[in-house]
Amino acid sequence: MSTLSSTVQITATSPAPAETALDAVPELVAAAVAAGQRWAATSRADRAGVLDAVADALDAAGDDLVPLAMAESHLPEGRLRGELQRTTFQLRLFGEVLREGAYLDVRVDHADPAWPMGAPRPDLRRTQVPLGPVVVFAAVNFPFAFSVAGGDTASALAAGCPVLLKAHPGHLRLSVATADVVRGALTAAGAPDDLFTLLVGDEAGRAALTDPGVQAGAFTGSTVGGRTLFDLATSRPVPIPFFGELGSVNPVFVTRAAAEARGPEIASQAVASFTLGVGQFCTKPGVLLVPEGSSVLEALRTAELPGAAPMLSDRMVSGHNRVRHELEELPHVSVLARSADGEDATPGPTVLLTDVASLLADVEELFRECFGPTLLVATYAGEADLLALAQAIDGQLTASVFGEESDVPALGELVTVLGTKAGRLLWNGWPTGVSVTYAQQHGGPYPATTAPSTTSVGTAAIDRFLRPVAFQGFPQALLPAELRDAAALPTRVDGTLQRPGATA
Repeated sequence: MSTLSSTVQITATSPAPAETALDAVPELVAAAVAAGQRWAATSRADRAGVLDAVADALDAAGDDLVPLAMAESHLPEGRLRGELQRTTFQLRLFGEVLREGAYLDVRVDHADPAWPMGAPRPDLRRTQVPLGPVVVFAAVNFPFAFSVAGGDTASALAAGCPVLLKAHPGHLRLSVATADVVRGALTAAGAPDDLFTLLVGDEAGRAALTDPGVQAGAFTGSTVGGRTLFDLATSRPVPIPFFGELGSVNPVFVTRAAAEARGPEIASQAVASFTLGVGQFCTKPGVLLVPEGSSVLEALRTAELPGAAPMLSDRMVSGHNRVRHELEELPHVSVLARSADGEDATPGPTVLLTDVASLLADVEELFRECFGPTLLVATYAGEADLLALAQAIDGQLTASVFGEESDVPALGELVTVLGTKAGRLLWNGWPTGVSVTYAQQHGGPYPATTAPSTTSVGTAAIDRFLRPVAFQGFPQALLPAELRDAAALPTRVDGTLQRPGATA
């Protein structure tokens, strides 16, 4: 029996869902506002239980949802089942975050008539409250983990915010089916009606983002699309925060010592990383820097590259092929290795070759994201070239350094510079594969994201949808529960962090 909550089973051959009527958007937002007020007043423990219920429902619906995802995304079953597991894991992880409570960053300063600043300190108590309704724009390349019930939805709901989810056109039937599961689970778990709303169509998404009742936006996708939405969010009469992840080149710096010690190994790993998922990861390594004459080059030249494989959509194919062609036409760029393209123009993995001098002379044209299975290798003469390029590039999600222990004393400046350019630095590791955990940082300076101080993956993602509020001099009965004396959660009291149950 189907576990989907809709009365009609959705299949890959079902009619495409109709777009949300523009005149319906204000009513949908108003309903979300009302639901958000009730949801924000729900206890942390109850919200955690609801997230667990959504995760359970999605797990139970896997046999319905995965075939839909396969049909619409062209991704293999194993990849999609793993992604669904990641999706439900992060819902449950945010439930743990709610139960523990440290995300509220509670601070209590008791009144102190002798406060050394020269005036008495009042009783001040600070916590965080939900922003309000969030419009989430689903991504295409992760039909579960960055889509309807993905990280943005999970973290916004955990923060206490209702979600209006703008479905991605690349998997509309899956979006409707997943939304049915989510809404059914929310209702069964006792969550407010209209806590989660699915929107279909670009115009409906824009209308929701500019509706006065919406308080934030979240997006994963292209630089052009993300910047357009960011500009809409910030040009409203009352601007709102917009958390956009817009893409990245994710450079990989290989020292001479590392290339000499394990060049073929690095080449093999590079191929596995830039072709993973047909190169359709925002963390795909796009530029690989290796020393001139390195064995990495010969290993890449003779590597057995995978064959052409279906991409997410025809739009992804045309976008990749356009950028690859533009790169190939540039002076000082040649083809190092390539698999044959498919007859339908589906791209075969391609390794292009240039040098750092050419890259530095035309950073804007050469150092760019090619979303798909293409890697640009740039050779360098001396280690100073690595630092020069690091200083020249713009914001990135990741930057990787492959080196040996003997390199460590000389790499401090390079790592320092890369720390100003990227949100996550990797030592002898490839950027594909973003663990959902407590210390993860998936963000970076513009144009990687529109909000470099935040992350869209990991438990800190909840911070995006909260804002701090301080209560001064209030009686206990009027304070939020976490600000009352003896609240059972981590609290910074008069400057000292205290944890429930901790011993001196």
